[in-house]
Amino acid sequence: MAFPITRHRRFRRTEALRNLVRETRLHVHDLIAPIFVIHGENVKEEIPSMPGVYQWSVDRLEEEISEIVGLGIQAVLLFGIPPHKDSTGTGAFEENGIVQLATRRIKEIAPDLLVVADTCLCEYTDHGHCGVLRHDGGQVTVDNDASLELLVRTAVSQAAAGADIIAPSNMMDGFVAAIRKGLDEAGFEQIPIMSYAVKYSSAYYGPFRDAADSAPQFGDRKTYQMDWANAREALREAESDAAEGADMLMVKPGLAYLDLVRMLKDRFHLPLAVYNVSAEYSMVKAAALQGWIDEKAIVLETLTGMKRAGADIIITYHAKDVARWLREA
Repeated sequence: MAFPITRHRRFRRTEALRNLVRETRLHVHDLIAPIFVIHGENVKEEIPSMPGVYQWSVDRLEEEISEIVGLGIQAVLLFGIPPHKDSTGTGAFEENGIVQLATRRIKEIAPDLLVVADTCLCEYTDHGHCGVLRHDGGQVTVDNDASLELLVRTAVSQAAAGADIIAPSNMMDGFVAAIRKGLDEAGFEQIPIMSYAVKYSSAYYGPFRDAADSAPQFGDRKTYQMDWANAREALREAESDAAEGADMLMVKPGLAYLDLVRMLKDRFHLPLAVYNVSAEYSMVKAAALQGWIDEKAIVLETLTGMKRAGADIIITYHAKDVARWLREA
């Protein structure tokens, strides 16, 4: 059709018209709020590289959980910082580990709030890697299959503590199948797995490693997390996890990987999450503190873009702010 019969601006003329034809809507129920829990008493410690995000001791969790519930957010993602670390990450699967204690406390405060438990060993090992190490001929590698046994123990202990969703983030081969089998054998066949199916070895995780005290003490994670230049590999990872019984898939990080979100959305029929990770959050916060950007506008545009790309679920440190802004809309 020739101009002026086609006028694309007709629906942009007023706010009501724009709202009427809006294709993508961000909702508070799309959000999962990460929480960092730490041993100790009366701890609310702001993370220097993540303004507005805190480490919480279990005895002060009610303050944070009550605010989250009051804002209408329905799910949290728990990361734990243990008092002691060892070579096998024992604190990850102890009955009274930090995530297990926090999960039980959250369920006392807000029984209907969904608790998603991050299932990994990196916060709990003294070497900071996501599995146990193998020493072979002077070389040190992460032992894939030996790590699976401990990850299964971690997932089962988290489910036993009351976690509603298990979210394994370790990127070991076969981790979904192993955890699914372990959960089922322990009587937790109704607990879904949200797999970090496509997790890149990314520079965007820097502030998180401050928050969770999880930086590797040597080397890096490139032998198990993905090369950020690869896309077809992401499809192979997602296909494996779906075949092994994942109930949900995730792409992490988010902002630089929205092409992957769309690729997975087009190929799989499972709920799809995206992780709006720590550096994405911190860069926005830093620019906003300088007065260089409109924080609210930037965040809402970014998260709406993630939904438009195909995400059903967004894990974000902006969750509480977004919930407030959506109420004002």
